[in-house]
Amino acid sequence: MKKNIDSGLLITRIAIAFPMSVYGISKVIHGVGFIEDMMSMHSLPSFFAYGVFAGEIIAPLMLIIGFRARLAGLIFAANCFTATILAQTANIFKLNEFGGWALELLVIYMLVSLSFFFTGAGKYAVSTQNKWD
Repeated sequence: MKKNIDSGLLITRIAIAFPMSVYGISKVIHGVGFIEDMMSMHSLPSFFAYGVFAGEIIAPLMLIIGFRARLAGLIFAANCFTATILAQTANIFKLNEFGGWALELLVIYMLVSLSFFFTGAGKYAVSTQNKWD
């Protein structure tokens, strides 16, 4: 069977970016007040909470269309890492009610998005001709 890495990259881009964008849309609708509170609890400026829109709306859209996928993957991964540090540190060594790792989904998002930093978007993308793609 012939390998089609570019199709696999496209499917993977959509598979992680679309669900993450749903989280971002929820934050557009309901606001980021709870994230501002977490920022304050960690002695960070509360306006940093608005960075979630870069990680959960802009970067996923960039990944879906394949525009600057390396940069988008890095932003997406940083968003997931920040969510882990701010909101999920208590779950690092916990299992969920089904016996899986409590951080499983968030870490999968982070690692797959980080892989786009190394691979780029592949052939099926809006932009593939610069050092960030």
